[in-house]
Amino acid sequence: MKLSDLAAKPQLTEVLIENQDLVEKYGDSLSFFIQDRLPMETYTKLATVKTEDPGTMYEIIKDLILDEQGHPVMADGNVLPMDVMTAAVEKVTESLGK
Repeated sequence: MKLSDLAAKPQLTEVLIENQDLVEKYGDSLSFFIQDRLPMETYTKLATVKTEDPGTMYEIIKDLILDEQGHPVMADGNVLPMDVMTAAVEKVTESLGK
């Protein structure tokens, strides 16, 4: 198979947060979207972030948590509650490992 056969534009993929504590707190599972493939630049940024620098990690990952139109959820000063943010970051990093 040629690599060009695998190349495609990113598609949005829905991610569900079904953590029992969050479902109880917010009344339902929570969903957001990520792209099914990312530019190499994003992977490179993530690979070079030091564990002692969570702020930089946040800056990269926050742009990967998208709404159904593909726009970052945390834009224009909007932020998520810390418990939701933590769960979303875990889901994003899980998906990057696949």
